Amino acid sequence: MKKRLRVALAQINVTVGDIRGNERKILSSLREARKAGAGVVLFPELALTGYPPEDLLFKPAFIRDNLAALRRIAPASKGICAVVGFADSGPSGALYNAAAVLRDGRLIHKYHKMMLPNYGVFDEQRYFKAGTTPLTVALSPEGRIGVSICEDIWRDDGPCRTEAASGARLLLNLSASPYHAGKWRLRERILTRRARQCGSWICYANLLGGQDELVFDGGSRVVDPRGRVVFKAPQFKEGLFVVDLESVPGTQGAIGTWYRCRSRSGPSARPLRADEEIFQALVLGLRDYVKKNGFSRVVVGMSGGVDSALTAALAAAALGRRAVTAVSMPSRYSSAGTQADARAVAKGLGIRFLEIPIEPVFQAFLSTLERGIGRTKPDATEENLQARIRGTLLMALSNKFGWLVLSTGNKSEISTGYCTLYGDMAGGFAVIKDVPKTQVYRVSRYANRYFGKKVIPDSVLRRPPSAELKPNQTDQDVLPPYDTLDAILRAYVEDDPRFGFAAPAQRRAQTQPDGPGCPAALRHAGRDPPRLRGGSPAGLRDPAPDEILRRPGGPRAADD
Repeated sequence: MKKRLRVALAQINVTVGDIRGNERKILSSLREARKAGAGVVLFPELALTGYPPEDLLFKPAFIRDNLAALRRIAPASKGICAVVGFADSGPSGALYNAAAVLRDGRLIHKYHKMMLPNYGVFDEQRYFKAGTTPLTVALSPEGRIGVSICEDIWRDDGPCRTEAASGARLLLNLSASPYHAGKWRLRERILTRRARQCGSWICYANLLGGQDELVFDGGSRVVDPRGRVVFKAPQFKEGLFVVDLESVPGTQGAIGTWYRCRSRSGPSARPLRADEEIFQALVLGLRDYVKKNGFSRVVVGMSGGVDSALTAALAAAALGRRAVTAVSMPSRYSSAGTQADARAVAKGLGIRFLEIPIEPVFQAFLSTLERGIGRTKPDATEENLQARIRGTLLMALSNKFGWLVLSTGNKSEISTGYCTLYGDMAGGFAVIKDVPKTQVYRVSRYANRYFGKKVIPDSVLRRPPSAELKPNQTDQDVLPPYDTLDAILRAYVEDDPRFGFAAPAQRRAQTQPDGPGCPAALRHAGRDPPRLRGGSPAGLRDPAPDEILRRPGGPRAADD
């Protein structure tokens, strides 16, 4: 007779600090899992508090509230086993990144995360004490399961091998693994390696959603003991994904190498192409930043260039066209072509379009400044003045109507300081800050496919980039060609700093300071103050998957 264990992976989008809201989502998924006939439902890391809760953990009331919510959730586990991430308290005020095993209406076990990441975007040793004891739980008659949390499964010296040696034929991992482009491949390599090492099934539930400067892409997985990925949940989609682990007819025993996996949630998700994946990550990060911070509308300064066009397209995709206003602020240096393109992008997206010429304000500033600087030769002073006028106008609209200003700088510009403080850097969220200029063009072409029409015209994609702050200006007046610059930045920020580029180009790329925070789409340039973070600080390397797997002791937390 065929035996079966039905497992539900709750890939949910929670909010840091919203314990009541997160509790409702957990209860809803728990009820849905029971209705689907699941024996086990697995939630992401710190699902009750949201991830990362950071200094909220220092508030005793926050810890009490999350523990009270867990007690309210426990009775809903009648007839099902639920594994829920929460923040646990211990003796002498110690805090633990924990998983609660709930069954038959009560809390039957707790597990404390053993491997605490503490670099890159992670700061867990500031808040948590490391657990010391692996956990296996008997699910009679299905056998034993092992429980781990995120980083635990990335490390060779984590608890998974011990749990497998103790008889766990199914390893459950609660995860909050932040996104960078293509990271799903690295996760799969780690999970398949661990499954083969342990000879166990792995069910991996990853968090979904944007939280400040982090994006979590979901992509939960089921891996068999031979290291085959047998189910893939989609990236960037919230949902409950159900699988059956079945014994092959004629075999005996509980969960083991002779089981197969059948999805109850349709076929595995297809891998996204690179540009589509980045587009979806930016849309999710922007949508959640806006909604979770209580905004309903955004405003974008629309220059007619590719950066503002892509920013507007992402906003329309994330929030809907009625929630986006584009503002064109032409000056004496704005060409007819860019002004026409600004209008065309807004029309193509169906968003509101305003035009506020800045020439009268610019002239008033020049007249006023003449008392201090005289009739000196124009330079960066006059260029930056135009950008600051535009920033002031956008912030005035924000103050008046409560709109969130989206700044439009890309990674190439911000990394080299090719932007204006209090000007085009002004805003509440920099959507494409982690997207290099060359990638901006590729994602823009995908945006046209996403909308099913050329919302970003060919003229925008073909025109040489220019800030249009003086006559006949192009970006390459002061920057290397973007193909060269982006290769330098990738080598310097994300790969080994010992790279072989021509010295003049390297010096030109290093002449300007760093920029402000934004959502992370590619591998991250460093941790910013609370507003979407990610990966390696400048000059430190985010290693390739093959190198991670060769390391003594296995992967480290930065790769989690």
